[in-house]
Amino acid sequence: MINIILCGGSGTRLWPISRTLMPKQFVRLFGNRSLFQLTATRNKKFCDKSLIVSNTEQYFVAHEQIDELKDDKLVNIKYLLEPIGRNTAPAITLACLSLNKDDIVLITPSDHLIKNEKQYQKVIKQAQKLAEQNNLVTFGIKPDHPNTEYGYIESDNKNVISFTEKPDIKTAEKYLKKGNFYWNSGMFMFKAGVFLDELQKHSPTIYQKSKIAFDGITNNNNSMFVIEKSKMADIPADSIDYAVMEKSNKVKVVLSDIGWSDLGSFDALFKELPKDKNNNTKNKEYIGVDSKNNLIYGNDRKITTIDITDTIIVDTGDALLISKKGSSNKVQQVVAEIKKDKSQQLHNIHLTGYRPWGSYTVLEDKTGYKIKKIKVKPQKRLSLQSHKHRNEHWVVVKGEATVTINDKTFKVAENQSTYIKAGDKHRLSNLTDKPLIIIESQVGSYTGEDDIKRYDDDFNRDRL
Repeated sequence: MINIILCGGSGTRLWPISRTLMPKQFVRLFGNRSLFQLTATRNKKFCDKSLIVSNTEQYFVAHEQIDELKDDKLVNIKYLLEPIGRNTAPAITLACLSLNKDDIVLITPSDHLIKNEKQYQKVIKQAQKLAEQNNLVTFGIKPDHPNTEYGYIESDNKNVISFTEKPDIKTAEKYLKKGNFYWNSGMFMFKAGVFLDELQKHSPTIYQKSKIAFDGITNNNNSMFVIEKSKMADIPADSIDYAVMEKSNKVKVVLSDIGWSDLGSFDALFKELPKDKNNNTKNKEYIGVDSKNNLIYGNDRKITTIDITDTIIVDTGDALLISKKGSSNKVQQVVAEIKKDKSQQLHNIHLTGYRPWGSYTVLEDKTGYKIKKIKVKPQKRLSLQSHKHRNEHWVVVKGEATVTINDKTFKVAENQSTYIKAGDKHRLSNLTDKPLIIIESQVGSYTGEDDIKRYDDDFNRDRL
């Protein structure tokens, strides 16, 4: 069995924790592992191989988090990279096109929480038997409350009677009372060839355009398939539910009481996080006085509340969200407003950004200047690059930097500095076996992350 892990989406309903370049699946919400890492390790128990479908921006985060696990069963993971998202049907189709037609695939989103892994293994075995019989299997989650954020599957305990999109609250309450309606988990299992045949029958354009895009891959290697942007854009965007599952007569459902949550809102997240004696989420930086039932998230600053109840407070350093519990689904409206300000990237980037060579943290960002702390991993280097609108000052605070400016390369030790003018070709390298930390001061008319021209890059980012 092959686990196809879907890493798409930006998780805007959990903004400001989740952002485009670091969505919720890669955030460590529960201990020292991300939801993505939990997904990969959970499914390796019965999947021989894994294939990760990711956009090109998130590939390096996914790759690094897999490497962190240091697991022999996850060493030979393959990646399929999409330059633009076209929803789940094309993502799954492209993944299946890379496999043998008789391969059984388990499709799992990377951002779901599953607490009852013993029961999960049981439903996987049930699904595998049905998939071996050439069925398309979906997993229906037993609901414990009327929820308007999920799609529903009507079932006779084995067969799918109907699919329903997100209902209103009265309809959701009716579904809960009836007892044969289940939340659509977004997880599936089938033979790759059976799915492709059903897709070709019910959504032929998606199949044809996906086949053209996959056959046009020229920059793949043994571990990576990269789809060409123009051909990806030609594929109609659609979900697997609309494209295939709601139309096929081969669909079966496995009823799954597995402690599942898609963590699709702060209200859902609140239910899963550990609580203190006053039913506030535990946080070492939080002090509450006569406050209860609150979600408190933030580790950089002290957060205090007095006489506050049933509230969501999320502090990420560059953004503060305060909401009543029960209203957190309106966060997407906030993100839509933030996107209108083209000078800000609050929907897109955290204060700390992760790169294949290390990370950076924005310490201050004002008109005309920006200050960063940059960490470079041992034996890594940034691209050879230049900037049009800014000058840069680098001060080494830990380690030893190797700096290239135009045709000169030299060492910069701790407590030493150097200066790069706008237009200079430059590169920062760490040729030692210890981490390098520098403070970078940018000064200029524009200090955005997109003011960069790359001439040489160890990670081939301009080609992804």
